[in-house]
Amino acid sequence: MFSKDKVRLGIAPIGWTNDDMPALGGENTFEQCVSEMALAGFTGCEVGNKYPKDTAVLKEALELRGMRIASKWFSSFLATKPYEETEKEFIKELDYLEAMGADRINVSEQSYSVQGNEALSIFDNKVHFTDEEWKKMCDGLNRLGKVAKDRGFKLCFHHHMGTGVQTIEETAKMLDDTDPELVYLCYDTGHFTFSGEDPTYILKHYPDRIGHVHLKDVRADVLKKATEGRWSFLKAVREGTFTVPGDGCVDFDAVFAELEKMDYTGWFLVEAEQDPAKANPLKYAKMARRFIAEKTGL
Repeated sequence: MFSKDKVRLGIAPIGWTNDDMPALGGENTFEQCVSEMALAGFTGCEVGNKYPKDTAVLKEALELRGMRIASKWFSSFLATKPYEETEKEFIKELDYLEAMGADRINVSEQSYSVQGNEALSIFDNKVHFTDEEWKKMCDGLNRLGKVAKDRGFKLCFHHHMGTGVQTIEETAKMLDDTDPELVYLCYDTGHFTFSGEDPTYILKHYPDRIGHVHLKDVRADVLKKATEGRWSFLKAVREGTFTVPGDGCVDFDAVFAELEKMDYTGWFLVEAEQDPAKANPLKYAKMARRFIAEKTGL
């Protein structure tokens, strides 16, 4: 079992309103979202597109509900843009997160990403970086990681469907080609499963690199349709490929066993993007919270 002193539980707002498809959950307000997160039993969250930009306003709203910010998504373009452009935006995000008392930032390399393109299949149109682009990305991650470390943050790289770092092979190579003191992994059970791979592999082989954990489950029947139909990422989300832990095919017993073995310290963050009109966010948040309690003791 995990210690509540070492592992905190959060949930992403993406189950209430979707950043990539704002029409999904467009009717759900920020106040409803964070109130239902707290009601479901979570004490942390990530940042969504409806969150107040003013950190003082956001902090007050969260503190009223016993909540705090765990981390935030950051899109990098290290393979295709000058490093300085990405660093400038990165520092702005660190400023925001620092004001919110967070110490993790989730970086996803979005150069040539097709995750947000409805017309492109994540199976047939996924990017593969050239050697030069790969080196630029990894060198840039090291530099951003140093900026983050100097300010008390961990840069946690988010492998993601439809990007240049999607598979276990690509994720392992990224970890091998970056500094272990500067670049960590935002480990996501759902994306490795969607990619058709064993999500425990990285946990077994790179336990010291896990800086943040996203818990999402996958509906096997929908994944089969997505794979056979060569769907886009957005179609896969809309059709319900992802769900909360305990509602799909991911072997969370094995995942939690590896995380416990490595004495993981940080956040478990439920991140299951669904259509809230089909999957009531509060209902699914409570399902996730019960499942995590049963499996981890948290």
